[in-house]
Amino acid sequence: MELFGTSGIRRLVDRDLVHLAMAVGLAVGSLYNKVLIGRDTRTSGSTLLHGAMSGILAAGAHCSDAGILPTPTLAFATQDFSAGVMITASHNPPQYNGIKLINPDGSAFSIEQQRQIEDIVHGTVLANIQWDRMQCGEIYSTANEQHITRIMQDFKDSLKLRVAVDCGCGAAYYITPELLARMGCDVKAISCFPSGTFPRDAEPIEANLSDLMRTVQETGADLGIAHDGDADRMMAVDDLGRFIPGDKLLVILAQVSGTKQIVTTVDTSMIIENMHIEVKRTRVGDPYVSEELKNGGEFGGEPSGTWIFPQISLCPDGIYAAASISAIASRQKLSKLVDNIPSYPIIRGNVSSNGVKMTELKQNLIAELNPVSCDIIDGIKLNFDNGWLLIRPSGTEPKIRITAEAITEPVTHRYFEDALRIIRESTRREKQ
Repeated sequence: MELFGTSGIRRLVDRDLVHLAMAVGLAVGSLYNKVLIGRDTRTSGSTLLHGAMSGILAAGAHCSDAGILPTPTLAFATQDFSAGVMITASHNPPQYNGIKLINPDGSAFSIEQQRQIEDIVHGTVLANIQWDRMQCGEIYSTANEQHITRIMQDFKDSLKLRVAVDCGCGAAYYITPELLARMGCDVKAISCFPSGTFPRDAEPIEANLSDLMRTVQETGADLGIAHDGDADRMMAVDDLGRFIPGDKLLVILAQVSGTKQIVTTVDTSMIIENMHIEVKRTRVGDPYVSEELKNGGEFGGEPSGTWIFPQISLCPDGIYAAASISAIASRQKLSKLVDNIPSYPIIRGNVSSNGVKMTELKQNLIAELNPVSCDIIDGIKLNFDNGWLLIRPSGTEPKIRITAEAITEPVTHRYFEDALRIIRESTRREKQ
């Protein structure tokens, strides 16, 4: 059984996950001799952290506990270790938890590294346990301060902004308000405390950020910032209280910073190609973006809210992104930047993957929709003269992701509805 999805290990919290945490820790400790571990704010986090830490120490490796902190903060501190272990389920609900494994450069473990871990967990390779090699754990309390200090090296001007920050009671509850306050911002905090559960759905999408949008409007804030559970994501609200779509936020972060080379995913809007920026596209998922950034590129990201700044780390860094969008807002109104970017209607949705065979689905889609071209970087992407359609299996849930974009809304809806229809017809034929 494969343990890893597109973003580490993630599943409902139960006895099996508690056992798995120690097994993964044992595997990590048998391969890496100096490990940094941390967690987000979930109620199950302490249990899983101590389980994984026990495994690491039992394998004879040194392990330091960084406590509650964002994934990018742990990733930045991991540069002084041989590996990092983050206990988090990112934007999933609080009944989920998981494990992200991180390299010293901030990148997620590669496929080969994941297979090494799986071989040990599944018993293909045995981890060595000897009583006289077991280590004692240590506390590592400086990761937040290290991350703040490094970010402020790139943002030295006092910003004089009013910023609303919604951390959703996640791992950024301390670091983002503290960083922005040190940068000169008047911070209006929303859910910036570690409750163990989330007062809103953890994913920072528009439907979940009504409190943030209202706070921006009521307080006259210059912008609003939101994170998910482990703060590897950052989404923003402009000075008019409008949610900024991830595709436009990607353009703003890239364009205003003067980026010439950007790495993004196949499901990102075609507006990025209109910005006179060199674009490389990858499979959906930040590990693929960070892997491509090793080959070049000044900035990477995807519209879900993961933004990667390779000069600091190859881990998506919602904290650095919060500082970056605040600095941009100090120079010009975000609402004007948003309105200057062209909009193409885009629809994203899901359908159950039960019974779907991608090879047959591809044949049916091409036969019925007659695209100009088709690529299979990730799932099936059909390109048309006036837009595109992407159908791909989720890496974290039993779903098929559907994304459609075109130059007009009726065409976008037609592509999306055609995809739904063809998927359902393909599933029915399979069951007959």
